[in-house]
Amino acid sequence: MEKRCFIFGAGEFETLREKPAAGDTVIAADGGQALCEALGVKPTLVIGDFDSSPEPMYETDVIILPVVKDDTDMIYSIKHGLSEGCREFHIYGGTGGRLDHTVANLQSLLYIANRGARGCLYGADTAATVIKDGTFTFKSAGMVSVFAFGGSADGVTIRGGQYEVEGISLLPEFPLGVSNHSTGNPVTVTVERGALLVMWEDI
Repeated sequence: MEKRCFIFGAGEFETLREKPAAGDTVIAADGGQALCEALGVKPTLVIGDFDSSPEPMYETDVIILPVVKDDTDMIYSIKHGLSEGCREFHIYGGTGGRLDHTVANLQSLLYIANRGARGCLYGADTAATVIKDGTFTFKSAGMVSVFAFGGSADGVTIRGGQYEVEGISLLPEFPLGVSNHSTGNPVTVTVERGALLVMWEDI
């Protein structure tokens, strides 16, 4: 089983789809401490510059970051998880609120994929991941969308959706893959070359 990393931010969140277990790395990214407290989840590490929370709330390891920096609290947390050997990331509280933070966290999924790991970002009713030169199978409660991410995506195949395609190319300038739908069966998305942002309704 691949080592897992759970990261909790200060954004929107509804349901804990995957729960931390013994041996998982659990990081509260700054204001994500409040989300951990509400869920009854104890982080193994708190990381942040504490501009959105007054001070570390837990008696655990803490990494205090400078306010002026290149890395967001979230991307620093992801880098830490990767350095710990984590290959599976579950990110909560990383959407909603400021749109630029949501976009930054979606980009972080590509950062994870480019390093051979898999990350899932869970919002209030939608989940997202990035796949690169690979395949991802999941179940959706409804909407399914795929977008070329970071360049053209070639050899895109979708199975199990209302609209199925075989070996097409998607470009980041045109949203051809928006608003597909689940048929109730698992959906499988494959990209042979490039990266895809995959988003699905997850309630």
